[in-house]
Amino acid sequence: MARSDIQIERMLNYFIDATAKLIKEEGIKNISIRKIAKEAGYTSSTIYNYFSEVSHLIFFAGMRFVEDYIDDLPKYTARSNDSLEKYLLGWECFCDHSFREPELYHAIFIADLGEHPEELIKYYSSTYQSDTIQLPEELEDILTEQNLSERSRGVLEKYAEKGVFKKEDIEKLSEITILIWQGMMTSLLNNRVTYTPEEASRKTMEYIRDITLNTASTIESK
Repeated sequence: MARSDIQIERMLNYFIDATAKLIKEEGIKNISIRKIAKEAGYTSSTIYNYFSEVSHLIFFAGMRFVEDYIDDLPKYTARSNDSLEKYLLGWECFCDHSFREPELYHAIFIADLGEHPEELIKYYSSTYQSDTIQLPEELEDILTEQNLSERSRGVLEKYAEKGVFKKEDIEKLSEITILIWQGMMTSLLNNRVTYTPEEASRKTMEYIRDITLNTASTIESK
């Protein structure tokens, strides 16, 4: 790695590390470029030489806090041998973790980044050619609403091939599950509901499970 590349990677790390530290200590709501710059020991203008807006820093730093979700996912899905149940258990794991830290998961999965996350990663990767903003495959698979939808469709399409779902229902069913989760997340963050994380997860899973299994049972009963 050339000297300039090493310097660039070091700077990216400084700013992402500083952002992660502030997220942990103060929460995402209190993050600002000024605070990140102060924590990292640089000026705000220096940060803008590397990141175009604060949401990008929060996005990359936030990835460091979803490792527990990635670690727990196999434990949840191991509870059943049935593929459809594994799919629902995967959603349960995601709900359990996301509703414990709604601001973090909102910043990663819902907040406006100015562009699609895939393009964001590609841009920084191609611009700086740095490993700092390369994400593990496990995270890349779940870091966008689009990817969540694709994962849902992938499982449901297998069942459509077996006749459990109609193929024409897959897109709609996948989108509905995403919207159910987003609706609960938005309601929590806007103080429209007063659910505990456990209650929010349980209620969300009730809806996701019902719409999924009811769609399947409707086909089976015909």
